[in-house]
Amino acid sequence: MTVINYTNAAVYNHDKQDFVFNQHIVVDEETGKIIEVGSGSATSRSYDRIVDFHGQFVMPGLMNIHTHITDMPTYWWQSGKEKRHPDSREMCTMFAIRNMADAIANGVTYIRNVGAEFDIDIEIKKMQEKGWIKGPKVMTSGRSFSITGGHDSLSSYEVDGVEEVRKGVRQALKNGVDNIKMMVTGGVLKKGETPDEIQFTAPEARVAVCEAHNKGKTAAAHAQGNAGIKEAIAAGFDTIEHAFDIDDEAIAMMKDHGTIIVPTMNAMYAIYNSGRGVVPDWARDKVVLNIRKHFASISKAVQAGIPIAMGTDAGTPFNGFQNESAYELQLYVEKAGMTTAQAIDTATINSAKAMHVDQEYGRIAAGNYADFIVTTKNPIKDIKVLQGDKDVYQNGQRVHAQTTAEQVIGSRVSEKIRAIF
Repeated sequence: MTVINYTNAAVYNHDKQDFVFNQHIVVDEETGKIIEVGSGSATSRSYDRIVDFHGQFVMPGLMNIHTHITDMPTYWWQSGKEKRHPDSREMCTMFAIRNMADAIANGVTYIRNVGAEFDIDIEIKKMQEKGWIKGPKVMTSGRSFSITGGHDSLSSYEVDGVEEVRKGVRQALKNGVDNIKMMVTGGVLKKGETPDEIQFTAPEARVAVCEAHNKGKTAAAHAQGNAGIKEAIAAGFDTIEHAFDIDDEAIAMMKDHGTIIVPTMNAMYAIYNSGRGVVPDWARDKVVLNIRKHFASISKAVQAGIPIAMGTDAGTPFNGFQNESAYELQLYVEKAGMTTAQAIDTATINSAKAMHVDQEYGRIAAGNYADFIVTTKNPIKDIKVLQGDKDVYQNGQRVHAQTTAEQVIGSRVSEKIRAIF
């Protein structure tokens, strides 16, 4: 057993909503878990190595709980035809491995994937756990569920009626998914439907949740319009994804049911800012129509104390797996009225609670996995710090190192030498 004592760290404390200075973190590399967190550098336990963080800021790794790892945000519209999803299992797998590598290099240490062609996220999870590929830990959903011809039906299981839903969900659970994702409403990125359109009926939604919960699994609802959001809350979904139109009644229902919102604000903002002339007009028009309502709804939920967990909808246009997760937190501060500490909590403790893994993730605490990121500047003072380079640790092992000034200079020199020869 190798025990490492990380000393001289400023460690983020959820209860204090701030970083606590002059802390140490003792990690058992064999289990990948934190043994001890405390003040100063002294510890009663023996350790094999000391690593001095020199006062840098340590917080839990980012958790993005709305991703699509088999999609690429640049693999979209070709000759006016939608190409969001690659055609083959091989292409989807290649994109997934690439996206996983990008995510971990940018500080995302855990994801919940909420829709994957060919159920590829189930196999990606196995490869990540075996150490065959780099990337965040994965909570899987396999393929989503849609009605026939419904939202994202090209890559989902199409099911109609209570018994088809029940059979489909049971099969997905047999396949090994950790979460059930259901397209309760229409959305932005499918022609001929709107976010206000309810697609699954209330009984269909309820049976999906019931089957998931019977197996101790979670359930997530794509729900954008007001009526669909309320249907999803009443059905008992653990999380509401997107949530464009929330009123006082929906807020009250969420409080009663303990519902968590996953806003995916950058999914809308990226199309709004960058989609003109690339994303078809019919899709961007829906964004323009709904974006102010969406941001106002998330602000309303924040003010009402509804738990928010971070998700980006990574894989949608101009919304990838690099610093977009950290940028999502900036949007929460600038567009939804969160404090920087509240934004950090969405991507740590709140996301861990939404995935029901908060006993081992989401905090820097004894007994939790040593998944954390290290920055030279304080994210509480400026949330944009998290978009910069950072050290990334997973199970106590550094899996991505910050680029030093010397490395940057060396890289530039090497490029000049290659150019000469």
